[in-house]
Amino acid sequence: MNLAEPSVVEHGAERHAGAAVAILAELQAILATVPIDNAGVRLRGLPGLKTLLDVDGPIGTLAGPNLGPAAKPVRALLFDKSAKNNWSLSWHQDRTIAVVERRDTEGFGPWTIKAGMPHVEPPAALQAAMITLRVHLDPVDENNAPLLVAPGSHRMGRIPQADIPLVVRHRGILTCPAEAGDVWIYSTPILHASEAAACPRRRRVLQIDYAATDLPGGLQWLGI
Repeated sequence: MNLAEPSVVEHGAERHAGAAVAILAELQAILATVPIDNAGVRLRGLPGLKTLLDVDGPIGTLAGPNLGPAAKPVRALLFDKSAKNNWSLSWHQDRTIAVVERRDTEGFGPWTIKAGMPHVEPPAALQAAMITLRVHLDPVDENNAPLLVAPGSHRMGRIPQADIPLVVRHRGILTCPAEAGDVWIYSTPILHASEAAACPRRRRVLQIDYAATDLPGGLQWLGI
């Protein structure tokens, strides 16, 4: 599916060409020390990263128009796909958030630990009010595993696993290519996937979740 100008509101995703070009070298330097042994690495405490991602920073400023001035980065991951690490990701919705510690709260669960960090599935309405930014450090074309999204699926709430193939067929597939320095924004609950690269080469993506609300029941965002 080719959409001339996909938007977060209507389609659930939109491209900001060159939005991170000016700080690309700085970002690459910050992330250069991150070891990539798995499909993705959860990031926390990297010097200099929060300044770039805060809502008044060069990347976080893209979150403001969607969430308002209270937007804050609540989770960051680095994906580094290459000929050595060339994986696929089936169609799914992101369903967990990272928090400081477990506090049993109505509507939140089940709980998991990922990379030593507590994660929990929140109510669907909470994630519907979040957005995710993908900052591309390398170019991505159709042969190098671009992000795939199902337009409009962000408005469908939690989609049962068994229904996902039918939803994707009904909604169609939007391919999200990028040049180095481009930023794709998508509604966090959108159905998305990534195939193994047909012609693999390095494809680094910094992914950041943003929220603008506090959590109930004493829960706190883990942050970055």
